[in-house]
Amino acid sequence: MTAAPPPADPRKLSKVEALKQASHFLRDPLAREIGQDSSHFSEAAVQILKFHGSYQQDDRDSRQERRQAGLERDYRMMLRTRQPGGYMPAPLYLTLDRLADRYGYGTLRLTTRQTIQLHGILKKDLKTVIQEIVAEMGSTLATCGDINRNVMACPAPFKNKPAYVHAHTYARKLADLLAPHTGAYYELWIDDQPIEIPPMDADVQAARQQLPPKVALPGSLEPLYGATYLPRKFKCAITVPEDNSVDIYSQDIGLIVITGKGGDLLGFFVGGGGGMGRTHGKEETFPLLAQPLGFVRPEQIYGLVQAIVAVQRDHGNRSDRKQARMKYLVHQWGIKKFRQTVETYWGEKLKPFRPLPPVQPRLDLGYLGWHEQGDGKLFLGISVLNGRIQDSPERQLKTALRRITESFAYPLQLAPTQDLLITEVEPQHRHPIDQILRECGVLPPSRPLLAWSMACPALPTCGLAITESERYLPQVLQDLEKLLQELHLEHEPLVVRMTGCPNGCARPYLAEIGLVGVQPGAYQLWLGGSPRGDRLAQLFLDKVPGEAILATLRPLLTNFAQERYSQESFGDFCVRYGWERLRQLLAGNTARIPDLGIPGGSDNGAAVVGSGYGGAAAAGV
Repeated sequence: MTAAPPPADPRKLSKVEALKQASHFLRDPLAREIGQDSSHFSEAAVQILKFHGSYQQDDRDSRQERRQAGLERDYRMMLRTRQPGGYMPAPLYLTLDRLADRYGYGTLRLTTRQTIQLHGILKKDLKTVIQEIVAEMGSTLATCGDINRNVMACPAPFKNKPAYVHAHTYARKLADLLAPHTGAYYELWIDDQPIEIPPMDADVQAARQQLPPKVALPGSLEPLYGATYLPRKFKCAITVPEDNSVDIYSQDIGLIVITGKGGDLLGFFVGGGGGMGRTHGKEETFPLLAQPLGFVRPEQIYGLVQAIVAVQRDHGNRSDRKQARMKYLVHQWGIKKFRQTVETYWGEKLKPFRPLPPVQPRLDLGYLGWHEQGDGKLFLGISVLNGRIQDSPERQLKTALRRITESFAYPLQLAPTQDLLITEVEPQHRHPIDQILRECGVLPPSRPLLAWSMACPALPTCGLAITESERYLPQVLQDLEKLLQELHLEHEPLVVRMTGCPNGCARPYLAEIGLVGVQPGAYQLWLGGSPRGDRLAQLFLDKVPGEAILATLRPLLTNFAQERYSQESFGDFCVRYGWERLRQLLAGNTARIPDLGIPGGSDNGAAVVGSGYGGAAAAGV
């Protein structure tokens, strides 16, 4: 069984807790270090910088060479934008495109949480970059740090499906609801420049000012978060019953829109306690699926969400950051106690979680290609391998997107799969847009394996990366595509995800094939995730060398091609076939297969299969 996390020690707070307390609501020591003539921020400032949307990184490819030459690290800043539901207006996108060329590495990175990252910014340029983003009514506030991050939503802009419209609307509302109150962001980065801040809806403003009595911290500048904000990062998403592109079960708070026959909003099914992160060698850390909390009406959603956040604020582990996510609190208490505590904070009772229609499996190409919006206009989904928007001799994607956006000014919708949609397209512009894409070598999507693959940036920028991810996954996919063609599985939409460390930014523990960096050049192999995103994968092999990945998968996929049921996915096949039988298929394989010390049928992941919304709904919880 999954090991229970240790309880928090209230007498011992982590170092980061002290830094947040001393920051004066996210101001210090940033306030004095921003203007200093130095290449990097102090360790204390770096922790507060995260709340403003930036991580301090360095080029790890050159680290050893620079050390040998007696040089300091090549410090650069990564900046992440705030895009609730993935919505990106054209002027902001063009600004980011220009800033990447002038101040960054020349590329943009689409994240798995529907935001954009700029890499390579020097410390001396960070303020200028943030100012230009804010000038286009953008923001980087609260996209990192121990606070609610970017709120996700199913990306398709269907105007004839009211549930999708409600999801997009409430992604923005919840993002505003959970935004910090502190004025530190604008004080530190904008100075006295006139700015225009997007207005909040009146109902959101009222909810921010009138928190439930047991939630509010009277007299605090941050009535929801307090002076030390949350114990760890916090993630929310909202979707519709038939679309799980946001991986709703991986969220701290997951909302599912429920509509009536006429499309009117009836309310939301609410789940909580999902999360992907874990740490190698620490069995008390593990991925978990969100569990069902109940149903709320639209007018109740703000108070309930604030209550959930407040429970994590007051009871989350602040002594051990590896145990600080809300998923461990839910796991340790059990969903019944967690629900009762949330109700106490909220002051109301949750309605029962009712059965949901089954989540539909992912389609071959998802939202890629041309689609009708339902209002006479079109949207175009463009595949972005691993989310990296760049130009290459064969494919000038960055140039194509800039030309299209400059010519037509259509808004973009960032997808949780690291792809993007061009939306609101007038039918007469379809041909000229296709012409620009052809001229730039951006061909129509036709490879289902690429439609659902994801990778984190990993090396050379991420300080937590153990091995390669973004730079290596294309080779793995190319080799895997050849194998699938050989097995007549070329149209199989396998969900393949790779990360350079166990933190799970690309959500590998929900993949049918998850590759997680465990040491330089080697990966854990996780198998058996559901293409519906409602079942965790299991750790199958512990240290597979990168060059042995294909050889390891070959006998498994060969057997899948021969013995699968009709329309059965690879993840479902793995669970049905059984882990011991799958290991037996590897006998005689040329790949090095280490002894994991994990028995066949291990419940490393399977123990929480039934804890997602689907399992609970099916049981009538």
